Amino acid sequence: EGMFHRGPGLNLTSGQYTAPLAGYYTFSTTLHIVHRQPCRKGQGCRGSRLRVLICVQSRCQHNSNLETVSRLESSGDPFTISVMGTLYLQAGQYASVFVDNTAGSRLTVRSGSDFSAVLLGV
Repeated sequence: EGMFHRGPGLNLTSGQYTAPLAGYYTFSTTLHIVHRQPCRKGQGCRGSRLRVLICVQSRCQHNSNLETVSRLESSGDPFTISVMGTLYLQAGQYASVFVDNTAGSRLTVRSGSDFSAVLLGV
């Protein structure tokens, strides 16, 4: 609802963008997140971080990904985290967004978050 969608590559069910052509694509995602279990007062969220990645073929351990890291704050207030960059995809390869939550606490991705891909060139 209210989303702009053009082109055959985006699968809304799987959350994956599949490249129709081999080439360089610029990807971006902005996630609006609520940290449902804030850290205890005085303890902070020591060592707790949130990684957001855009990975090719779900291989986030390889170099073919985009990544940003943010420290989880103890406030529990909603926050926004973004990642963007350029990746080369072969025709038929897919890219998708992953969230790595080292705190293990509940997070909710709120509406208004987005994921986009644009072919830059072949």
